[in-house]
Amino acid sequence: MNIYVSNLSFSVQDEDLSSYFAEYGEVSSAKVITDKLTGRSRGFGFVEMPDDAAAQKAIAELDGATVDNRAIRVTVAKPREEKSNDNNRRSFAGSGSRW
Repeated sequence: MNIYVSNLSFSVQDEDLSSYFAEYGEVSSAKVITDKLTGRSRGFGFVEMPDDAAAQKAIAELDGATVDNRAIRVTVAKPREEKSNDNNRRSFAGSGSRW
C-alpha cells in the first residue's frame, strides 16, 4: 500500500520516514519529496508497505502524531492524475498571438 505523509519537518530524511513506519511492519520504500532546484524537502513524502493490514494500522496510529513538533497527516496515497498540456495552451481569437 502506498501511503502519503504530509506536514513533515524540513529536516526529515528518507531514513527517518522509514523508521517511523518500520514499527508497524516492513517498509518497501520511503521517500521525502524534495524541490528539484534547491534539493530542500517539500514537507511531504510517500511510504510503501507491502502488508495492507500493517499499513492501515500505521495510518490509523500515525495520522495526527507529533513528529519534530509537527502534527503529521497520514493517508492512503491517491493515484497521481495526469496533467494535460492542452489546458495550458490558450489562444485569443483575433489577437494574432499565442501563449
